[in-house]
Formats: sequence, structure tokens, C-alpha cells
Amino acid sequence: MSSVPFHYVDLRTFCYATEDEKRVEEALRTFLPEDWEIERTESEGHYGDRIVVLSARIENADDVRHVLSQVATLDDIDDVRAELDDRVDDNCSFFLTFDKQAAFGGEVRRGDGITLRAKVEAYPAKREKAVANARELLDEL
Repeated sequence: MSSVPFHYVDLRTFCYATEDEKRVEEALRTFLPEDWEIERTESEGHYGDRIVVLSARIENADDVRHVLSQVATLDDIDDVRAELDDRVDDNCSFFLTFDKQAAFGGEVRRGDGITLRAKVEAYPAKREKAVANARELLDEL
């Protein structure tokens, strides 16, 4: 993977009052380079319960490659390729979600709990060009 057609990658997950924050952070770290700083924001749910939002933005190409190397371990990466038209929006952002519980065990699997949003490079900034660039990248993985 010579060049990375992403401006940045955002990873985000929520830690609910019933979850152990250290374990949720460990799940998020499955995708991140070693010792990556995670931003922590406290919020409140509808019923007043505590929700902690854990997020990280990766902008450096080598670090983005690290995240993508984790994504490449998906068993169903071919399905992701086939769904690209649905996974890239009009703002040239690529979305994918991962199973938080599996990530805590070090496994990368699609599911709910961890959201990846990557801004795809596209010149001109058109959805079709972004889909083509994302497809090219996923073909290299």
C-alpha cells in the first residue's frame, strides 16, 4: 500500500454506565497504533446515566496504514468492497462499524460499538471518485 487515499481516520466508541471504561478503551486500542492518545468526553444519556465518548483521529499516513492493516484482517473484507457504494457518503466519508466485544478480545469483526469514519481523498470532491479511490485501496489490502 504505497499511498493512502484518506485525509484522516476517526475512530469512536461509547462507554455506557454498565461498561468498564478501561475495557472499552482496550477494545478501541485494537485498531490504534501503540500508545496513541485517546480523547475522552463525558456526556449524559436521556435518563441521566453517564456516557463516556472515546475517540481518536489518525492523520499521519503511516498511522493510517496501521489502522487499515487491522481492517484488512476482516474475514468479510470482500463484502465491504461490494458495499462501498453504500459506505461512502456525499461528503466523501467512508464508514464502517466494528464489534466492540470482539475488539476487546483483539479480534476485528464487523458489528456494532466502534465506528470508523475515514475522509477519502477525491479530486474533484465527488462521491463517485471517492468510491473509486476507496475501492482501489481495499483491493490493495
